[in-house]
Amino acid sequence: MVLSDRQRLDWLRLIRCENIGPRSFRSLTNRFGGAAAALDALPDLARQSGRAIRLCSAAEAEQEMEALARLGGRFIALGEADYPVPLQAIDSAPPLIAMLGEAAALQQPAVALVGSRNASAAGMKFTARLARDIGEAGFVTVSGLARGIDTAAHEASLATGTIAVLAGGLDRVYPPQNIPLMDKIRAQGAVISEMPLGWTPRGRDFPRRNRIVSGLALATVVVEAARRSGSLITARFANEQGRLVFAVPGSPLDPRAEGGNHLIREGATLCAEAAHVLEAVRPMLGQSEDLFRSASAMREAGPSSQSEPLWDELDLPDVAAAPQLPVAAQSYETPSDAIAEHGQAPSDDPAIIDRTLLALLSLTPISMDDLVRGSGYPAREVGRALVEMELNGRIRRLPGGGLTLATA
Repeated sequence: MVLSDRQRLDWLRLIRCENIGPRSFRSLTNRFGGAAAALDALPDLARQSGRAIRLCSAAEAEQEMEALARLGGRFIALGEADYPVPLQAIDSAPPLIAMLGEAAALQQPAVALVGSRNASAAGMKFTARLARDIGEAGFVTVSGLARGIDTAAHEASLATGTIAVLAGGLDRVYPPQNIPLMDKIRAQGAVISEMPLGWTPRGRDFPRRNRIVSGLALATVVVEAARRSGSLITARFANEQGRLVFAVPGSPLDPRAEGGNHLIREGATLCAEAAHVLEAVRPMLGQSEDLFRSASAMREAGPSSQSEPLWDELDLPDVAAAPQLPVAAQSYETPSDAIAEHGQAPSDDPAIIDRTLLALLSLTPISMDDLVRGSGYPAREVGRALVEMELNGRIRRLPGGGLTLATA
């Protein structure tokens, strides 16, 4: 399928109308034979349902299309050749995705790597190793461009291909400190979003993004995640979409390992090296297109049992319930969580340096060089802080120079 310019404009208008999500979009276009006819019918449908609805005007849609073109991007419609086949298979596939970069990246087999924003240095180092090994095996990596694990995954796979999925518009990168990284990704990979240009992400938009992250991939790997974490939402969506779920185990004493350990107890496959993922996904390559095109094999099992929907859909009799938002998302990343030092030079306040280093440390040994790279502070400042923390009993220095948090 290839949309004409007029059809693409109508699709954009329909999905940008108030209370229209992926499922009501599909229902309306199927019922009325296309987006243009659905737009004509919407006012009467809204009155029948007792709800007011704001329509997206042709001028608004044209403005967005022109703005995206100025950024160097374009819209890809569900069913077009460049639309990712795995994403097309999920029940809540976006009708249109806005893309910057190389569409070829969207056609490669992919593995999603996700995890904590406040990741340990060891977690980020392990993520980078996973991303490099997976990339060298011929897979692109997918993640959400957040701090921590997402950033490590994207940076390590720039040369082999990576896809970043944004929760806001393509001109509203969150966190702002990753704008330079996004520019590097679009040069060799792809950056996509279903949200309008100018849209600043809200709390509910991050789980929406997560279903796309998992939907693009054959498998999702959770590296570090607290018990109430957005990464567990991604794993849940992956499971509902019929995809493989892996988790990296960690120390029971590290809160950042609670989510991954919980997933393993619940049936996720343990991942201690890239080979564990590659052994599982390689056999799927020859048959992946058939699998994804089979609704019975890859379609979502159904909406979650939780109570908060991802979209406020128009109440139509033949529109299935919108996907539900897992409870864990209540504490998920929102713009208000941004730390004060985004985009700024590291502070020379000793207390802030100590907090930064302690956040990077875990019960997994890490070298001082890795702490220097992860923190952004000079080696002299890191060394001074480590000596003081060692004397105070807050960290341990192991034979060979490895550093860990001290256990109680």
